[in-house]
Amino acid sequence: MPLSDYDIIIGLEVHAELKTESKIFCGCSTEFGGLPNSHVCPVCLGLPGALPVLNEQALDYAIMAGLALNCTIAPYSKFDRKQYFYPDSPKAYQISQYDLPFCTNGWIEIPSSEEKGKTKKARIIRVHLEEEAGKTVHSGSGILNSQFALEDYNRCGIPLIEIVGAPDLRSPEEARYYLERLKAILQYTGVSDCKMEEGSLRCDANISLRRKGTTEFGVLAEIKNMNSFKAVQNALEYEAERQAKLLDSGERMVKQTRTWDENKGITVFMRSKEEASDYRYFPDPDLLPVRVTDERIARLRARLPEMPEAKRKRYIEEWGLPEYDASFISSSREIAEFAEAAVAEYGDAKTVSNWVMGELTRLLNQERMEITESKVTPSMLTALLRLVDSGTINLNTAKAVFEEMFMTGKAAQTIVEEKGLAQINDTGELERLAKEVLAANPKSVADYLGGKEQAIGFLVGQMMKATKGRANPGIVNTLLRQELEKMRSS
Repeated sequence: MPLSDYDIIIGLEVHAELKTESKIFCGCSTEFGGLPNSHVCPVCLGLPGALPVLNEQALDYAIMAGLALNCTIAPYSKFDRKQYFYPDSPKAYQISQYDLPFCTNGWIEIPSSEEKGKTKKARIIRVHLEEEAGKTVHSGSGILNSQFALEDYNRCGIPLIEIVGAPDLRSPEEARYYLERLKAILQYTGVSDCKMEEGSLRCDANISLRRKGTTEFGVLAEIKNMNSFKAVQNALEYEAERQAKLLDSGERMVKQTRTWDENKGITVFMRSKEEASDYRYFPDPDLLPVRVTDERIARLRARLPEMPEAKRKRYIEEWGLPEYDASFISSSREIAEFAEAAVAEYGDAKTVSNWVMGELTRLLNQERMEITESKVTPSMLTALLRLVDSGTINLNTAKAVFEEMFMTGKAAQTIVEEKGLAQINDTGELERLAKEVLAANPKSVADYLGGKEQAIGFLVGQMMKATKGRANPGIVNTLLRQELEKMRSS
């Protein structure tokens, strides 16, 4: 039975580190990249007698994330101890939340893979606040080829929110949409930098299959160790095929945790899936329950910026951008801020969008940079576009100038003057050059006069080559046609 005979059921559990300067229950730094075990203290190491104190900013960030995700904020909540024994947890338990999370019953709007061109609401069951575990670094072989691991507790105690999604996603593609929208929302609020390469945004995916026409969920597998949106989609696509083959063969499914092997492109069995009862939760006796007032919620709601979905719709309605452009620009708060500043100065949103999505994004990807690291400011882009509009430079020259701007931080006008790139608009000079190009290319002239319209393109190219791209293309095209028509009539 092919995969198309099954419904794919996916729910995602996303962990996002909060962008606070200190850890959730102590004053240790959350800076990434310190020497191993240099950002630790008795509290985050779980030493006897050390007591936790809640970081108030972490609480605010968790509530802001919940509000941005359309959640209901609980007026009363508490912290619990989640028992598990693993080297990355020095206390042998994690301070988390069990039955009374801060945020519940939210949703994200995503494109539907079942109804093209439409959106759907993917529900969020809960958003709870907890402490991060340490990092286990698996090293090489030791004596007698025995494997060993090293523990770095710098990450231990960094504030973390877990966003538990409902099993509403019906394809690996929808899972990627969900993650892209969720990342954008968290970055817009400023609560997390969402850097997957640093582990501050991670995703575990639960997936099961059921035969079409049935309503009962199948036995799920949880997939871990995915470090990109592409990896999440690839892992889910593989796992769906794997489960379909097992169900077709009549094999009994077992609830389990699997890991994604990026190199082999397969999921691999890790262990049987834990249940909540395995963790033996109980209220943390060292932390008081938390009451969240209406005043606090109102204050935090007022701090929220315009969300990406609202921006996307505004760009379509007010700027007249196509859906693709609006989605791209609104996908990142920093990109949106850059584009909005440029549009405010220049006015033509589509032209700005083309440059942001084209040359700017190409160079950012090429140099592996974020837009916040770019030397090109919105005002510099606007000045370049005005040089094109005024006829000072043509579009091809503008792209070369933009790259120079990106690499050096120089203004467009400065680069044009230093390199002598101003567009040639002198009709007399271009007319003389046009006659030379026509005389040097008799075959193309004959082709054009014989009815091959495309021959003009080659001749225009020769003019641009002769002027190193500086000739005004419009004037060049007009002059060549005039000279060719003179030849035709003579």
